[in-house]
Amino acid sequence: MLISVAQASEGAAAHAASGPFWHAPEFWVAIAFFVMVGAAMKPVARAVASALDLRAEKIKNRIEDAQKLKDDAQEMLATYQRKQREALKEAEDIVAHARNEADRLAKQAAKDLEDTLKRREQQAVERIAQAEAKAIKEVRDIVVDIAVQAAEKAIAGNLPASAAKALIDGSIKDIGAKLN
Repeated sequence: MLISVAQASEGAAAHAASGPFWHAPEFWVAIAFFVMVGAAMKPVARAVASALDLRAEKIKNRIEDAQKLKDDAQEMLATYQRKQREALKEAEDIVAHARNEADRLAKQAAKDLEDTLKRREQQAVERIAQAEAKAIKEVRDIVVDIAVQAAEKAIAGNLPASAAKALIDGSIKDIGAKLN
């Protein structure tokens, strides 16, 4: 469908012969089309602009909410980091206190053990002294019994009474001197 130059010039000449361009119905159809498009464009442009403004407002609100969430998260992070540092410091203090307390208890236990050993040693010495005194008393009792028996035998063997008494008194004195 190629239009030749000759056909185009014929159409233009025929068109020019019909009168000025504003008398042509095509001109008015084009004008009506542009007016109609222009009239329809205004509310459509408003709707599009309103929709874009609404979308921009939603995006702005989302950005603000995201910023608030970010700020809250950073604040919570800082709070938890501070709490963690405080907890670590408190744990270190507790460990240091426990070590000090353990050292103190170890020293106290060593002192208590030493005191207990001294007390038991003293008790052992006292028991030994008591056993020694008891043994000496038993030996004395045995010696006295033997002396009494010897005296009885001597008296029974015809010793005069005064000699027997002097012998008993001398034996008793000798026993006391020998045991001490």
